[in-house]
Amino acid sequence: MSLFDPGRFEADLAALGAADSRLAAVLIQTGPPPMRRWPEGFETLVDVIIGQQVSTHAAKAIKARLRTVIGTPTPAALANATEAELVAGGLSRAKQRYLRGLAQLVLDGALVLEALPSLSDDDAITMLIQAPGIGRWTAEIYLLFALGRADVWPADDLALQAAAAHVHGMSERPKGKAARAIADGWSPWRGAAAHLMWHLYHHQTGRAGTSAVSGDSA
Repeated sequence: MSLFDPGRFEADLAALGAADSRLAAVLIQTGPPPMRRWPEGFETLVDVIIGQQVSTHAAKAIKARLRTVIGTPTPAALANATEAELVAGGLSRAKQRYLRGLAQLVLDGALVLEALPSLSDDDAITMLIQAPGIGRWTAEIYLLFALGRADVWPADDLALQAAAAHVHGMSERPKGKAARAIADGWSPWRGAAAHLMWHLYHHQTGRAGTSAVSGDSA
C-alpha cells in the first residue's frame, strides 16, 4: 500500500499516535501534517537535486530560471543544453554535472524510472544512487514524496533530525546510524512520521518542510 491510497496517511498518523504517546502529544500540539505529493518522473528528480544544500527560496528561483532558459528539463533538454545555458539557468558546475549525468543514464536506458514503483524500497534506492548527485537522502525523498512509500525515513535530513531529537528529549541532533535508528520504533509508519516531524519543525521554527541544508551534495 502507498501513502497516497485513500485514508492510508490518516490511518498511519493515527497508528503512530496510538503507538507512541510523544507523537500523540505532537499531533495535539501541531494538528495533523499535510501530505506532500510530487509527480513521478525525471523532472521531479531534477528539482530534488536542484534543492540540495540550498534554501527553499533559492531552489525555487533556480528551478524557474532553468525552465526559462531550456524549457521543461527533460533528459534531452539537459543533454543538449550548452554550459552557458545551464549557467544562465542558475546551476553550479557540480549540479550541471549531476543533471547531465542523470539525463544520460535515462537516455541510455541504464536508469529506468518507470521501473521504480515495482521495486522494493532498498532496490529502488540502489537503482537511484547509481546516478551522480543522487545519494540516499535524495533517493528517499523521491520515494516518499513521488512514490508514496509508507515506511521511508530520510534520516540524513537535518530538519527531521532536529524534530526527532526534540521528541526524544535529546540535547543534540542524532547523526549517522543514530539518526536512522531513532525512528525504528515508528516502523511501519515512518513515512507519516517524517511528515509529522517536518510539520513539527515548521511549527517550532517557522521554516517550511525539509531543512534548507539537507541533501547529498553541493
